[in-house]
Amino acid sequence: MIECELKIPVAGLDAIRRRLAEAGADRITGDEHEINILFDSPDGRLAASGLVLRVRRVGPRNILTFKGPASYDGAIKQRREIEVEISSSEHLSELLHALGYEPWMRYEKHRESWMIGEVRVELDHTPMGDFVELEGPTDFLEESARRLGLDHSHAVAQSYIGLWQEYRRKHPGLNRDMVFDS
Repeated sequence: MIECELKIPVAGLDAIRRRLAEAGADRITGDEHEINILFDSPDGRLAASGLVLRVRRVGPRNILTFKGPASYDGAIKQRREIEVEISSSEHLSELLHALGYEPWMRYEKHRESWMIGEVRVELDHTPMGDFVELEGPTDFLEESARRLGLDHSHAVAQSYIGLWQEYRRKHPGLNRDMVFDS
């Protein structure tokens, strides 16, 4: 599958929730805590190639994700994405380690998901701020952003990992991992 998305930083999520409800969007999930662990070879070969190998835990669900290198059509990021749900993140981590991959970064977020037409809208609260991700057919992403009062020209190209690294440069002393304070 090819993932097409816009990721837009926002000052808060309440106004977006209201606009989604007013637009007749369907709420898919409530606030879910995600724990994401990125894996790579010891030499960082995957990240250097723009590839992502991730294990995501959301409640009882465990999802292995591979993402290919990103390309851009204006503000819209496109990349190949393969996801497989698995029964045990611990066993998967053992398997990845046996194949020579090691965890190199962990990041957390709280995510709430909605559908507006053919576009999935993710409301993400992270340790560095709030973001709205719109995923779906490229023809509908910018219009969906406008319907929610968002300016697609404010979309950021970076992944959460890249954004966190940039945030850490501006806030020295933060942990390598993007996690909430307990």
